[in-house]
Amino acid sequence: MKIDRQMGILSILLQKDIVTAPYLAEHFEVSRRTINRDIEDLCRAGIPIATRQGMNGGISIMDNYKMDRTLLTEAELQDVLAGLRSLESVNETNRYGKLMEKLSAGSSDFMVGNQSVLIDLSSWYKDSLAPKIELIRRSIDECRELSFTYYSPQGKSIRCMEPYYLIFRWSSWYVWGWCKEREDFRLFKLNRMEDARLMGQVFEKRQTPLPDLSNERIFPGGIQVKILFEPECEWRLIEEFGRGSFRKQPDGKLCFEADYTDMGNLLSWLLTFGDKAELLEPPKVRAQISAIASNIQKKYDMQGTDKHDCKE
Repeated sequence: MKIDRQMGILSILLQKDIVTAPYLAEHFEVSRRTINRDIEDLCRAGIPIATRQGMNGGISIMDNYKMDRTLLTEAELQDVLAGLRSLESVNETNRYGKLMEKLSAGSSDFMVGNQSVLIDLSSWYKDSLAPKIELIRRSIDECRELSFTYYSPQGKSIRCMEPYYLIFRWSSWYVWGWCKEREDFRLFKLNRMEDARLMGQVFEKRQTPLPDLSNERIFPGGIQVKILFEPECEWRLIEEFGRGSFRKQPDGKLCFEADYTDMGNLLSWLLTFGDKAELLEPPKVRAQISAIASNIQKKYDMQGTDKHDCKE
């Protein structure tokens, strides 16, 4: 705490021409006596700090030390602060906010809206996501095993892992680490994790390979599909796959071809288009969609609306 406060004082002094001891005391929520001791420690460490009494007096760093006010240019500082602000969007503590204050002290342009890059990593799941991220950060920092319930297409399971990396990719958060059940490194999606808790067992860090997050590795393909979309679906295809993902037909319809990986994801994605898409190939998947549509029609048959009620 003491060294953090002294680094914060030094950061403010590098950014501002002069500050007062009461200002620093209020900013760091300590007494003026504590600030005076911190200033003495900084002087003993070789920082040329000057103090002036009376009106317009205060604490400052000698001018000959201000040739290098910061190692960062204004543009570089903006990038660092933009990254910190993005982390703040998924953090339930004020850790990154305090760090932003230290870095931006005396240079308020970023804080008042002069920034050109804004990144928000939060989601609909922010209330549950932020505590998970904080817990996993603690697990990584303290080298303590993490236990949780995990939901996957194969069902529900209890997992225990040694976490090493928090990863944001494909618009979602993941944790990468050693899974004790599988005895191998695994990638877990945070939104599928429930009842996460720290275990008492402390682990010794392993040689940890970085996960291969290339699209070819995670989405290897294998299901060659050809789909005919109505013209009004163009915006979605461009948003999700890019302009070159389809060919316009003479009648205005869009012929989409792709190499899909997961059958479940393919079916659920295709059904979001309703009757605006027709799967042409492969025939086996076309038959599955026909069966799904038939079952949906049966469930929504007007004669069956009174057969089932949701119970409180």
